[in-house]
Amino acid sequence: MKLSCLISCLLLLGCTSENTKVFPERTNITESVYASTTLQPDSLYKVYSSVQGILDTQFVQEGDQVEKGDAIAQIKNTSSTLQRSNDALSFTLAQQQYVGNISVLKTLKNDIKSAALKHNNDSINFYRQKRLWESSIGSKATYENKKLTYELSKTALESLKKKFDLTQIELETQMKQAQNNYKNSIANAQDFKITSEISGTVYGFYKKPGELINTQEPIALIGSNHKYIIEMLVDEKDIVKIKKGQSVRVLLDAYKERLFIATVSKIYPKKDERTQTFLVEALFNEPPSVLYPGLTGEGNIIIAQKKDVLIIPKSYLIGNNQVLTEGGMVEIETGLENMESMEVVSGITEQTQLIKKSDD
Repeated sequence: MKLSCLISCLLLLGCTSENTKVFPERTNITESVYASTTLQPDSLYKVYSSVQGILDTQFVQEGDQVEKGDAIAQIKNTSSTLQRSNDALSFTLAQQQYVGNISVLKTLKNDIKSAALKHNNDSINFYRQKRLWESSIGSKATYENKKLTYELSKTALESLKKKFDLTQIELETQMKQAQNNYKNSIANAQDFKITSEISGTVYGFYKKPGELINTQEPIALIGSNHKYIIEMLVDEKDIVKIKKGQSVRVLLDAYKERLFIATVSKIYPKKDERTQTFLVEALFNEPPSVLYPGLTGEGNIIIAQKKDVLIIPKSYLIGNNQVLTEGGMVEIETGLENMESMEVVSGITEQTQLIKKSDD
């Protein structure tokens, strides 16, 4: 009898040690999506040169503040200077040929004036001879000779006028082309001075004076000096839950004791195939006074919140919608969830004792 009682007690103690029991409780629950975070300045961009050359002068250093339009670097290229000089000479020559002292048009105008005088004289001689011929005075050969001379001078005058019009168009076109080439050379010379597109901070400068500059490699990195963007990488299984305007709780490694509130501002639609994540941006509601590019941390994007709901530890959930009670397995309807807890909409009450079997 004593032996059987001892065995029963040992079995009872064994069952108690194998199983953990808990009661559901009423409290508030917040469902959120976790994301790793990195800070980057707003409007951050890489500065490229539109021309090739040698870095002659570096006007700024990393950490310097710049205004929009400020020069940050001067590129030296001898061939560009020579090209600009040649284009200037070509433009000057084209101007002189069109409207200057050596204008081809002036010569043509003089030729037209001479041809017009000759044509007028030939016309008088022709019509005089024509009247004489009509009065049976003079020979037919003389008449036809005067007529031919008149027609030839008329044709020559018309030809010179057409040549003048065509030459005027050609010279005007050449002058405009030379002018455009010269303007382009001036513009290219301005491109050799690299300027900032925004007001902000120089976060990086990648070249040193004397180094070769090309159009493929960035020269500097510039971004906002007062506005930072929180870049969050969200797993693809959670991206459909994210919407603009949702609140974000942010913890930064540099400010371990402070919780920052931010708001989702942008969702990028393209997935990163390498990390299987989507990029989501958020803005601080009240940013800390000191920030640096590249600061990391973690964020929780608030998806939904409920007050005074019945919750259970997620570790007690079996499958998707079942729990183990003293009466056996019970199916429940679930709601919001977070990393630790699950909302129970129906199926059990606060008085239902839940059992979690040990891993053994």
